[in-house]
Amino acid sequence: MQNQDLQVVPVQQQDYQQWLLYWLAYQKFYNVNLSNAVTQTTWQRFFDEAEPIYCAVAKQGEKVLGFVHYVIHRSTWATQDYCYLEDLYVSPEARGQHIGKSLIEYVQKQAIAQQCGRLYWHTQQINHTAQKLYDWIAEKPGIIEYRMSLE
Repeated sequence: MQNQDLQVVPVQQQDYQQWLLYWLAYQKFYNVNLSNAVTQTTWQRFFDEAEPIYCAVAKQGEKVLGFVHYVIHRSTWATQDYCYLEDLYVSPEARGQHIGKSLIEYVQKQAIAQQCGRLYWHTQQINHTAQKLYDWIAEKPGIIEYRMSLE
């Protein structure tokens, strides 16, 4: 694949089946099994102008090669909103071609356009492949995340 053939664009309704395959593969990688209700709600939020959650896909022609999900939100640490890159997935057969970088750069442009004060994301300690990309294009601030169940 030549990168000039690659387009990163907002997801469209007709991308659902391709997105869903990757969304399920992404969940499998992280050993989670989100309900169909969560998947459907997430998908619908991408198309609701009142929701600050977005999805873009990397495409070659009509073939989706990966996706990125991001959320614009308020912060107590800034007057500007922050942009949280929540999910990033590239098809295994398309990896190593800077598609993940292109998806992140797309989100970076959206965050700049919306005058966000920060773009940030997390990854699992075991995700060494992604960390190679992240270490190349961003800084690691040394944050440790903790979670508490609300159930």
